[in-house]
Amino acid sequence: MTIKIGDKAPDATLAEYIDVPTDVCGVGPNAFQAAEALAGKTVALFAVPGAFTPTCSEQHLPGFIAKADEFKGKGVDEIWCMSVNDPFVMGAWGTQQKAAGKVRLIADGNGEWTKKLGLELDLTKLGLGVRSQRFSALIVDGVVKQLNVDEGGALEKSDADTLLGQL
Repeated sequence: MTIKIGDKAPDATLAEYIDVPTDVCGVGPNAFQAAEALAGKTVALFAVPGAFTPTCSEQHLPGFIAKADEFKGKGVDEIWCMSVNDPFVMGAWGTQQKAAGKVRLIADGNGEWTKKLGLELDLTKLGLGVRSQRFSALIVDGVVKQLNVDEGGALEKSDADTLLGQL
């Protein structure tokens, strides 16, 4: 069943590659619980079928990076870009896209969270496995307040401008 507006986001273990050690995270992949990371925050989440893929790299992620200050100006604490990729790939993609300090690149390596959200996309016929549908959501203290899901490979509903306009 697909998550909907008003639902509490499910919990799952996600990971993020950290380039610079902090007092709470060492360099490298750092696992965390989605529910704990969403608690008490307003998060603009968007998901892409794959890091380094054309639409994701040329439009989807760059749109959120470019609008990061506008999201923060409207009360968003963090912007997350999530994909069913490993944290090393997400970290490299974030570096290549200059996302540091603007968008967190979150790995759902096994697609556990994507499946719990009900937003998986089966691309096995293309040799890509099961990925995430392209979507965006506004999550406030763990509750979905907005949800925009694109069909197929389109980028029509989950872009930065659409979610920003819903704030």
